Amino acid sequence: MRVVLSGGGTAGHINPALAIAKYIQKHEKESEILFIGTKAGMEATLIPKAGFEMEYIDIDNLKRRITLENVKTAVKLVKSSRDSVKILKEFKPDVVIGTGGYVCGPVMMAAQKLKIPSIIHEQNVPPGLVVRKIAPSVDITAISFEETRKYLKNAKRVVLTGNPIREGILNISPIHTAKPLVLVSGGSLGAARINDALYELLTMSGQDGYDILASVGKRYYDGFMQKLKDNNIDLPEGKTVMPYIYNMDEALAKAKIAVTRAGAITVSELCAIGKPAIVIPSPNVAHDHQTKNAEFMADKGAAVMIKEENLSGNILADKIKELLASEKKLNEMHRAGLEIGITNASEKIYELCRELI
Repeated sequence: MRVVLSGGGTAGHINPALAIAKYIQKHEKESEILFIGTKAGMEATLIPKAGFEMEYIDIDNLKRRITLENVKTAVKLVKSSRDSVKILKEFKPDVVIGTGGYVCGPVMMAAQKLKIPSIIHEQNVPPGLVVRKIAPSVDITAISFEETRKYLKNAKRVVLTGNPIREGILNISPIHTAKPLVLVSGGSLGAARINDALYELLTMSGQDGYDILASVGKRYYDGFMQKLKDNNIDLPEGKTVMPYIYNMDEALAKAKIAVTRAGAITVSELCAIGKPAIVIPSPNVAHDHQTKNAEFMADKGAAVMIKEENLSGNILADKIKELLASEKKLNEMHRAGLEIGITNASEKIYELCRELI
């Protein structure tokens, strides 16, 4: 099987593409896989590091207002589409898969022009601009949440596959700790408002009933620790603050509760393992998709949502204590997550590729 994958800009678009590629590679040893991306996006680092070949096109994201930059982007779109056609003609893929982000737009357009079977995958509940534009003409639009279907009424064909999840997450088993562990993470870059609430929580009394493992982000870590030092605050026993958690699989295995953002992959991973969560969606994303992701999880009973505008150390502390005080509630959240979690998304997308070919 010869496959072209394209998706980039952020890890949320790249990691699903990598999961799909690795699944295909595992089940078809003779498969040939090529990624198409930009030199400016995270894909330029993550894809080669994972051992896959990559071709580059030059395309930017459209701004949400009329600007000169959008005129330049339109010119780049024409050229990147031509470049994508050239790359596809040379590689001759059996199928083209897009995982969202502006980079995959020209690639998917090129696949349609050359009549190559194609699949576009949407990670979030509300679909992004590229997916909404491509869905009516692409062969299959794969979605991660059933709720997404209502946004894609003009799509040619919609299939619920779930979000591809890396094997490390799927294979974890609960690790019991002396005290309940609360995992706090604002994502790889960190989140200022979550860090502020965490700081308040760490300075409050009466928080000794549980341990905390927190990732505040590399860009915030030094400032966070300096603030503690300037105020003569020592981290309480069992409370650990790190710039980044590299062994997230183990951290999730130990955690009783996860306090996180509501990115699509995060939500999918939490549901897949049934991890009770307090989700704090970022308000600074396109189409407010993290709020929709968080509402989906909360409505199903798998998480509690706190809007960032309402977040404080006191509110976070109260919610943590409330959940930890009820093993029954935690078990209900665990079961609710497992019911909506999808663990075989890569397999489903692979089977759709075989079907199209």
